[in-house]
Amino acid sequence: MNIQIRPILIALRRHKAGTALIALQIALTLAIVCNALFIIHQRLANLSQASGVDEANVFVISNQWANADESTSQVDAQVRADLLALRQLPGVLDAAPASGYPLQGGGWDNLVTMTLDQVKPTTDAAVYLGDEHFINALGLKLVAGRNFRPDEVSVVGTQQNITPATVIVSKALADRLFPDGKALGKSFYAMGTTPSTIIGIIDPLHRQGVDLSSNRYAGQSLIWPLRSADVRGIHYIVRAKPGQLAAAMREAPKALLAQSRMRIIDPKDGIQDYAAIRQKVFETDRGMAVLMAIICVVLLAVTAAGIVGLTSFWVGQRRKQIGVRRALGARQRDILSYFLTENLLITGGGVLLGLLLAICMNLWLMLRFASQPMPMAYLIVGVLLLLVLGQGAVLAPALKASRVPPVEATRSV
Repeated sequence: MNIQIRPILIALRRHKAGTALIALQIALTLAIVCNALFIIHQRLANLSQASGVDEANVFVISNQWANADESTSQVDAQVRADLLALRQLPGVLDAAPASGYPLQGGGWDNLVTMTLDQVKPTTDAAVYLGDEHFINALGLKLVAGRNFRPDEVSVVGTQQNITPATVIVSKALADRLFPDGKALGKSFYAMGTTPSTIIGIIDPLHRQGVDLSSNRYAGQSLIWPLRSADVRGIHYIVRAKPGQLAAAMREAPKALLAQSRMRIIDPKDGIQDYAAIRQKVFETDRGMAVLMAIICVVLLAVTAAGIVGLTSFWVGQRRKQIGVRRALGARQRDILSYFLTENLLITGGGVLLGLLLAICMNLWLMLRFASQPMPMAYLIVGVLLLLVLGQGAVLAPALKASRVPPVEATRSV
């Protein structure tokens, strides 16, 4: 089999418009598919990140106060009474107050510096407020150091700024601040002029936020020994005993209402287990992944249809030429190879342009949406996918062309 490239290029120059359109369609498809696959992978990876929470047994109660005129001390007294009532429930292992919780979405975060006069922050950390029960209530794993002591826990009211002297950090944050692995006993600044000394390390501890812009600070979190007495409301983290989650979720709101009816617990989202929390917070990621997958399938199908349509049109136009070649001794496989090679040249040109477009699109996403650089593997997969798709799409009309009989050469046009 001897395929001459020059005759193919001459033939393509006679069909510049069709060739250019298909090559451009392949280029756009490659650029979009590569970036879409990367986005899908990012979203799915986001879904599978470990929170560090004992998700099978933990639920969250979002409690708002009906009387916003109470003082900080009154709110704190009610919070402590609520916690005592929750911990006394038969199905509850522990309970803790919290300003936020892992996978909440959004949440509080602070820039972190190593020195007071540092201009550029070292990193950014999600901030949790919790008492000495916080770690156990969430089922977090303390891998180094110790938990807070009751005497280290302070009360913080609405919009108060308190920087405790002690702090528990996630291992990801400890490693970021102290790469030598010796974070215990070291200090850093996360707010104000007071340093916080690391007394314990948790691994892992997901941030409240789950958006892609938070991925650069993935797992970097800290816990301050502060019990929130916010007059607007508070979260109660409740950890049920194994197998008693449903019962604890039924009894917990009753226990809180028995303490005081001056509260509001949303009947829809006021009490959520971690299955519901994950479902809700990752709904956008899941929807984006599905949407990107649909876009990929549609674009690939449209591109394949375009290749089939153009090649079929060309086969119809060239039937007499193909018949002449058959009459001169060309075999079916020679005709087949001709069209496969012709399509490979078109696809190859589109792929080269598509690589440039894919890189430019990724750079734009990085600048506009703080996306991550796309690994080369996605470009390689995209190129192979388009090459295989192109050759597969042209196969049917190419086989049809190879079956044109030599008698076509004698028929009038």
